[in-house]
Amino acid sequence: MLNIVLYEPEIPTNTGNIMRTCVATGTKLHLIEPLGFKLDAANLKRAGVNYIDKLEYYVYKDWNDFKEKNKGKYYYFTRYGKKPHTSFDYSNQDDEIYLIFGKESTGIPREILKDDLEHCMRIPMTKNVRSLNLSNCCAIVLYEVLRQQNYRDLLFTEPHKSENFIIDGIDHQ
Repeated sequence: MLNIVLYEPEIPTNTGNIMRTCVATGTKLHLIEPLGFKLDAANLKRAGVNYIDKLEYYVYKDWNDFKEKNKGKYYYFTRYGKKPHTSFDYSNQDDEIYLIFGKESTGIPREILKDDLEHCMRIPMTKNVRSLNLSNCCAIVLYEVLRQQNYRDLLFTEPHKSENFIIDGIDHQ
């Protein structure tokens, strides 16, 4: 199973985008408090999450609470990582994979990262920016894992229109 972990996310629209990506990919979302926003219906709706009823997500009081309840393969994404996100083999669909991202302002604390330097990664980019948007990072990495797993259980055709919509313009199946 695939899991996105957000360590103390601060921006509700980023989390909302990540929630939508999780629903689109059948990925579980784990939120580690404190959050920089309230997880109520109004805030989620404002963040653009129309699919919250289809999202499997969990909230934890802190990092230790998360670690006690979740065992598997942890992968950390940080601008201080020295390996690209493509450097690991994620193809075993039986693995419980946790893709861990830090808060927008400061990332994942060094105290967490230094215990597992082997699994600290960086998405390659130019020297002109410090980092990419958090929701973009999650999507980039998650889709690399899914690519290696041949996009397990994801659709290759649009389910709400005819398979030949581009050719025949028919708006139904």
